[in-house]
Amino acid sequence: MQNFTVERLSFDTLTELPHAWQAQNYKALLLKTGYDNPEELGPDELKEMCLMGLTDLEPAEAAQLVLEHLFADELTPGQIENLAHQMLTEKLWEENPNLGQHEGFFKATQLLYTAYNGKFPRAEAVRFQVQLTADSPEFFQVFDTTPEAPLLRLLAQGMPDNTLLKRLFHEQLDGTSFPEAASIIWQLQPSKPNDTSLVFDVVSSAYWLDDFKYADTYQATTQADTVVEEH
Repeated sequence: MQNFTVERLSFDTLTELPHAWQAQNYKALLLKTGYDNPEELGPDELKEMCLMGLTDLEPAEAAQLVLEHLFADELTPGQIENLAHQMLTEKLWEENPNLGQHEGFFKATQLLYTAYNGKFPRAEAVRFQVQLTADSPEFFQVFDTTPEAPLLRLLAQGMPDNTLLKRLFHEQLDGTSFPEAASIIWQLQPSKPNDTSLVFDVVSSAYWLDDFKYADTYQATTQADTVVEEH
């Protein structure tokens, strides 16, 4: 067990994930909508033309194209068709049983929500900076591999007992195996490291970590996941 002082430095709500959609994504979607030469478009035009191309379609059809782009290797055509219809009313980045696909569903919904001016559910994510302070530089080795798990253990201790993360994952938070952690924290960037402190920039779904906005500075303990070596 490593002991840290945890301090929330900032907290914001996002409707779009940072860097979620790049030029190559817009070009691929434009080709799917039948646009012939997306390469000729400037960077500022790509998103606008992509949104226009999507809105020429029925909402469920547009959703199907976006899901095909994001999940072509993971979902069957039948699954994609069903999920495209569900996306119109359901928050799949929260409700789908496959946590590993939540970030993709968020990205899809945020784009379609923008294109269709609210016909899809409004997606909300959170972004915050948290500073961890410890007595020894060695304590930070707990974040060397799979840092999401030990970080979530620290964050959970600053949130209420009835928060969803604690209710669904109390065994993983208390233990040393939390494979779902990397699907709960979508983007994680360490910054400003020194011998006694480390700042993490965290992006996740409001579904999991919205309660962290109430966290004050507190003491917490954590442990790394135990990596089982395969023989």
